[in-house]
Amino acid sequence: MNEMLENMSSTVDAHLIGKRIIILDREIANSLYFKDFYGKFYGVEKPKTPNIMRELELSYFDALYLLENEIIKIKTLDGREVEKNELIRIFEENYENFKEAYIVYKDLKKRKLVVKSGMKFGSTFAVYRFGPGIDHAPFLVHVLPYDSKLDPLEIIRAGRLSHSVRKKFIIAYVNSNTLEVNYFVFKWFM
Repeated sequence: MNEMLENMSSTVDAHLIGKRIIILDREIANSLYFKDFYGKFYGVEKPKTPNIMRELELSYFDALYLLENEIIKIKTLDGREVEKNELIRIFEENYENFKEAYIVYKDLKKRKLVVKSGMKFGSTFAVYRFGPGIDHAPFLVHVLPYDSKLDPLEIIRAGRLSHSVRKKFIIAYVNSNTLEVNYFVFKWFM
């Protein structure tokens, strides 16, 4: 975690609004985004300057990670604190393969990488070395369940897409017995 966030005397309030996790405090939102690239600002596609003061919507992965690291606590609008297990249940109901994807997310964060949604590329995550606006994501990581079968056509599609956007395509899976994350990198050869 960055120094500003580590030195806070108490956790930051985030709010469960519908199925979304929102940071309403705009200064904290700015710090979370520009220090470690958590979440996304409302109404701002690609932040270019660090003076943005908007509410921040956290991804399910960011929210759980920050909760586990005691940076945020999540409350409903009426002030009830949402327990971790309740949050995980909500996330699993709304995000297919959430548990495995979250284990991969944590592994990537442990490697000091910036992890954002890869949805626009057809993958689970777009992974940056430094962060959006600083560098382009060199990796697309797609998380598959441990027991899933790989369709060769899907690999070719993903490989062609990742090549066209100059990114390495990586398939990740979590070994269901050991919870170890395994990565397979695909490179397009010409």
